[in-house]
Amino acid sequence: MKKYYHFIGIGGIGMSGIARLMLHSGYKVSGSDLKENRITRELETLGAKIFLGHSARNIIDQEVVVYSSAITAENPEMHRAKILGIPLIQRAQALALLMQDKTVITVAGSHGKTTTTSLVSFMLLEAGRCPTAAIGGILNNINTNACLGSGELFVAEADESDGSFLSYTPTYSIITNIDREHLDYYHNFENELDAFKRFIQRTREGGCVFACSDDPQLLKLMGECKQKQLFFGLAEGADIYAKNITFGQLSSEFDCYLKGKLISRFHLSLGGRHNISNSLSVIALGLELGVDLKYIRAALEGYRGAGRRLEIKFRDDKYMVIDDYAHHPSEIKATLAAVANLEVKRKIVIFQPHRYTRTQLLQDEFASAFSQADYLIITDIYAASEPEIAGVNAQVLLNKIKASEPGKPVVYLPKEKILAHVRGMLKEGDLVMTLGAGDIVKLSDALAQTFK
Repeated sequence: MKKYYHFIGIGGIGMSGIARLMLHSGYKVSGSDLKENRITRELETLGAKIFLGHSARNIIDQEVVVYSSAITAENPEMHRAKILGIPLIQRAQALALLMQDKTVITVAGSHGKTTTTSLVSFMLLEAGRCPTAAIGGILNNINTNACLGSGELFVAEADESDGSFLSYTPTYSIITNIDREHLDYYHNFENELDAFKRFIQRTREGGCVFACSDDPQLLKLMGECKQKQLFFGLAEGADIYAKNITFGQLSSEFDCYLKGKLISRFHLSLGGRHNISNSLSVIALGLELGVDLKYIRAALEGYRGAGRRLEIKFRDDKYMVIDDYAHHPSEIKATLAAVANLEVKRKIVIFQPHRYTRTQLLQDEFASAFSQADYLIITDIYAASEPEIAGVNAQVLLNKIKASEPGKPVVYLPKEKILAHVRGMLKEGDLVMTLGAGDIVKLSDALAQTFK
């Protein structure tokens, strides 16, 4: 394995995790990003050479250049690497190199990957298994998105967005669900389903695939799976399922059954039925790996969440600010359902659409996704390097929502005007939620700072 790696876009959550693991493993690392952030500063303290801005001059004597699907072929560092004959590899290929000689656990699915991956990682840490972990978000319990462990287990979030999850050959796979997502890459749902089918088949002989039986598409694909399989879900038809569910404000409890036999009652420090489903896969994996139930229970109860997943930015006896990464209609519905038991008077939701292609392809689904919001603010689409699509904008999305729910208060505001607008309308008992995969998190930080 080469010794000097350069990451284009090193400040991103996925790229930075791999860079961090390489630094901890003794590799030389450099990387570039358009702006400095907390992640780039942390990597610099660990020994990475950080360049601000993308430039051909950043490529000097590196042995491998790592890129993600966000980087285009026109990138000057990509171009320079090709001229110099430096190998170019995808982010997932770099991660796969680190997995060699490890027992690999991957978490895939359209929704819930980061929460599930971080919960698996925390469970194994609690059990003293010393896993290596690469997570698509910050695990709040350890305040990082990656850790290098001395044990044999390697936990990784398997991103399907560009098909690169097919670089992995896991021993254990968790698949949370399959939804119509990343159709800009797959072009149609059938191609996406085929990619998941091939991913399932890459699970090693002697391993196990944990799949959600509540997802009909996934259930159908699993019919062709030759590896050992175990189904988790919220209905009794699953191998492992939940009963007697009760919800707190942002937590839940449930009895867990395996093959019809009660295992234990679990307290989960997360609200939402979707998170109970995710946690069932973690319990199932833990049992398969021989983890003592006391550690599984402790992990579910002591888990402090992942960054930007129902993350409480501010809370007192008058107001509350929550930030969430939800950017797909299914995720928005699940996130709003997860806060249904909070004792608040109004849910003010600020949504930043993510990508023109997703907004265009799923605009009808977005129209009905905000039914549990009391007041909705839509801001401009976060392009995420995509070119603008004529006729696809926040106002079109707003009109769709108004047509679906004529009585709902919905407004469009440019991002720079939202803070003053929210400040002017706040009442005691309000919950303000920022939703989206772009830079809307900066607004939630500003709101939280206002209250502080």
